[in-house]
Amino acid sequence: MTLDRAAIDDKLSQRSLDLDPGGYFIIYVLPETGTICAKHFTTVIDEKGLARDPETGEVLPAKGKVERTCETLYEAVTAKALCVKIFEETSPCPVTQTSHAAYLGREFVRAQHALETGTEYIQD
Repeated sequence: MTLDRAAIDDKLSQRSLDLDPGGYFIIYVLPETGTICAKHFTTVIDEKGLARDPETGEVLPAKGKVERTCETLYEAVTAKALCVKIFEETSPCPVTQTSHAAYLGREFVRAQHALETGTEYIQD
């Protein structure tokens, strides 16, 4: 039996997730410095499960660009180093759900792989 790993991951990427009350991260790479960056933004999750801007109360769109100032910018040259900064060295930890922590770990590894191979990184 042949596994279509990409199809499995694509299907899993479509599932519904609960938002982390601790906020969300925008992840990107800087190929010129070999750096993985993660901007952390705080949110308020309302009674309907929607993320709102803590300053304006406006619902944050799932897609599209929103002009906000990040709470913290984390940077490192490896996925492991970035995880250590966020999960071990930051107190309190900005991630409050294990599912969110697992997602971030996967994304940081993907970002590191993109840096190592010279390919484009797009956050899932």
